[in-house]
Amino acid sequence: MKTIIAACSQNLSGNRASVQTALRTLLAAPWPSQRNVRSWLQLLSVLQWVLSFLLLGTVSLLLLIYLVFTSFWPISALYLAWIIFDWDTPEKGGRRLPCLRRWPVWRHFRDYFPVKLVKTHDLSPSHNYIIGSHPHGILCVGAFCNFVTGSTGFGELFPGIRPFLTTLAGNFRLPVFREYLMSGGLCPVTRRAIGYLLSKNGTGNAVAIVIGGAAESLSCRPGVTTLILKNRKGFVRMALQHGAYLVPSFSFGENDLFRQVVFEEGSWMRSIQQRFQKTMGFAPCVFYGRGLTSVRSRGFLPYARPITTVVGEPVTVPKIEDPSCETVDMYHAMYVRSLLKLFNENKTKYGLSETDELHIL
Repeated sequence: MKTIIAACSQNLSGNRASVQTALRTLLAAPWPSQRNVRSWLQLLSVLQWVLSFLLLGTVSLLLLIYLVFTSFWPISALYLAWIIFDWDTPEKGGRRLPCLRRWPVWRHFRDYFPVKLVKTHDLSPSHNYIIGSHPHGILCVGAFCNFVTGSTGFGELFPGIRPFLTTLAGNFRLPVFREYLMSGGLCPVTRRAIGYLLSKNGTGNAVAIVIGGAAESLSCRPGVTTLILKNRKGFVRMALQHGAYLVPSFSFGENDLFRQVVFEEGSWMRSIQQRFQKTMGFAPCVFYGRGLTSVRSRGFLPYARPITTVVGEPVTVPKIEDPSCETVDMYHAMYVRSLLKLFNENKTKYGLSETDELHIL
């Protein structure tokens, strides 16, 4: 018996010694610095954003389809009934939630790149505006951060102005994802949705449109600034019909966030991309960024490159219910000149050289 007690006492002493050794080792280990913690939070904020935009809609749709064949089928039925009831809401200003725009995660998202918003002229709350956002890039990081989140201080720089960002109408047909988009102030890039914001929602509305769209993303690569704009005149016609001022904006650094395999015009891969874009509304780009664990690895996260979005001088537009083609062309040319002026005056300030040019197709 004494032998058993002695053995137990020895084991307990050994266990205590092991625990004490482990605690000393843990306390002696270097704790992550405040800078490292910030870097991890920034990386996680970008990760959740990328996954939300790439997977939230598809995963939610597949989950609801799966639930139809289980005992939880009423969830799918109720959500389907809700979508039918709520079908027109995205076309009528959406359902923005100010608390989501102030979500602390967006500050970490902003600081990861970082993203900065620069104002060159005031925007009066007594008018409505169409902000042309250039370039498209791969995922429109600059447009999202500045016009959807409040992290870059849009409300402070432009008091009394409510920003909205337009995106593909098909995104608002995906369950759960549509709620996520509307809560941030996104709306479909359709005449009905934009017309509602410019005519039935009072004044002080700024509708940001990524003019180049999916077609422009096919030409996105570092060191090249090509915009699809020459034949994009629908936004000018809408501005004239509603008397909304045209405001150019340019996000310097947007094309540096990813590396893309760009297929030459006329190649069979390029033709597949263009056909897909015309059919589905978006272009399947072959691109890569950094990995989750290391900057040197390849993955789907954007590289940490500074983005500076400069909002230019408004082009005053009269209200003409049925503008002629000549009038549309005239104001389109005025907008292009204002955009070129904005680009040339700011390119050397934000990472480009004096010889860099803006190519408009």
